[in-house]
Amino acid sequence: MTTNEQSTSTTSTTTSTTAVGDLDAERADLLEALRKHRGLFRVTVAGLSDEQARLTPTVSSLSLGGLVKHVSSTEAEWASFVTDGPAPAPDVDWANVDWANPPAAVQAYADGFRMLEGETLAGLLAAYDEVAAATDRLVETTDLAARQPLPEAPWFEPGASWSARRVFVHLVAETAQHAGHADILRETIDGRKSMG
Repeated sequence: MTTNEQSTSTTSTTTSTTAVGDLDAERADLLEALRKHRGLFRVTVAGLSDEQARLTPTVSSLSLGGLVKHVSSTEAEWASFVTDGPAPAPDVDWANVDWANPPAAVQAYADGFRMLEGETLAGLLAAYDEVAAATDRLVETTDLAARQPLPEAPWFEPGASWSARRVFVHLVAETAQHAGHADILRETIDGRKSMG
């Protein structure tokens, strides 16, 4: 199968029912960019077994299955931010976590980067498809200028807010960045590249 065939076969379920041509140019651009980078991301896991998707072939603890899970949950969290504003942060003292026996919120966060026993790549991709379709509907329908206050965090300026437009641009960047991570992992596993 060629890279183009892989891209087509792995991206067909991530699109919503609205044709890009039926939207205004800005929404169409956002959807096209999201779909492109989701498709490139999905190419990196095409044809892998669950065992291969769990592998951590570099010095980091990242696996392809864990990246699918992380990208999916991150996209869902940002979509929720667009509609509901910032979620309450767990009450965790991150500087003093006992990593040998972490609190439940910390363990859940760490598990969001791992493909756990009992999880399948197909299941993680199906969940990602659902998240992507819901995000696409938001891009199609939400007021792109609507703003939400960013949560308090060291990486956000105090009192800052983001528009829905800014969130969707961030999702494009986040997906593209993780597609690059995934490409490195996949090439390390079996030499396959998503491009080139």
